[in-house]
Amino acid sequence: MNQKQIKVLIVGGGLAGLTSAIHLAKENINVVLIEKNTYPKHKVCGEYVSNEVFSYLESLGVHPYNHQAKKIEKFQFSSLSGNTLDITLPLGGFGISRYALDEIMVKRAIALGVEVIQATVAHILFKENHFQVITNDHQEYIANYVIGAHGKRSNLDSTLSRKFIKKKSAWLGVKAHYKSDFPDDLVALHNFNGGYCGLSKVETGNVNACYLADYKSFKAYKNIEEYQQKVLYKNKALKSFFENSQITFQAPVAISQISFDKKEPVLNHIFMVGDSAGLIHPLCGNGMAMAIHSAKIISSLLTTQKVNTYSRLELEQQYTKQWSHTFQKRLKVGRWIQNALQNKKITRMGVSIVSTSPYLLKTIIKSTHGTPL
Repeated sequence: MNQKQIKVLIVGGGLAGLTSAIHLAKENINVVLIEKNTYPKHKVCGEYVSNEVFSYLESLGVHPYNHQAKKIEKFQFSSLSGNTLDITLPLGGFGISRYALDEIMVKRAIALGVEVIQATVAHILFKENHFQVITNDHQEYIANYVIGAHGKRSNLDSTLSRKFIKKKSAWLGVKAHYKSDFPDDLVALHNFNGGYCGLSKVETGNVNACYLADYKSFKAYKNIEEYQQKVLYKNKALKSFFENSQITFQAPVAISQISFDKKEPVLNHIFMVGDSAGLIHPLCGNGMAMAIHSAKIISSLLTTQKVNTYSRLELEQQYTKQWSHTFQKRLKVGRWIQNALQNKKITRMGVSIVSTSPYLLKTIIKSTHGTPL
């Protein structure tokens, strides 16, 4: 078995993994990133990024507007009936597809000297104050630190004996791009019975439509098209959008078993970021920004100066403390709303109230977003 020694190994090359890789490489730290998929790839994702991370991305050499990202300043919310409320976003953001952003970031990482390897991590073992990481092609890496950025649900979570992996999740995510006469500067969130759908433009000029649905109710229908027509179309805003738009994908992209359970920010000495730490909660409205922010926290702690100052235990404690301070309240709000959405009576009443109160809607948005980095 081949063996290679490195400072930091990152498992997973999504937004959190790529952000960590770029940040650490800029600090001249030896980084290897292992990603099982090839780039570029469409992923089920809202594709709206809060401006809280815009300046940070620019500091990493990632410039969204150089790649035709859409500047988003307005928000539209609709009740189950399709009655809408429009407000100006407190902070705003930009729209860019994961297909584009992941490719931009991986090219930036490689340019900075990050070794990006396409493989699947089979095992991560911690012993004698270092990690032994083994891939499915029998490559072995010896790393001082490991960052887990492997997403919502992975076989690796089973080998790590994570509690959430044994539970079935009630949620399904569906996403596709559409040609549509939709405003460039708007992100919309439309509710329907058993879920909600986000709409916003990306760099191609097409609209990303991404929705989360209750899997149990979804199974009552033959396919995605029938589900949309029988369920989503009951919201008149969604009905209007889908009937006046043309899908640009061969078929929608879907992912099941989306878990919103609490996940540990540190497990078996592995620093978890993004989805791996349970950060991508859709009702927080800016999961992409939260993933990037979590990567900044751990990358800042793993710089040479901090590593030479803190012991491993102190680094883990510092990351957990900063992670909790930054995200715990936002995730709590998201989970509270998520649980409320599973009760139809509460959902109808709550959505009806929010759809008539601009102040309340802005308050909720502010409570689930951070301040600029």
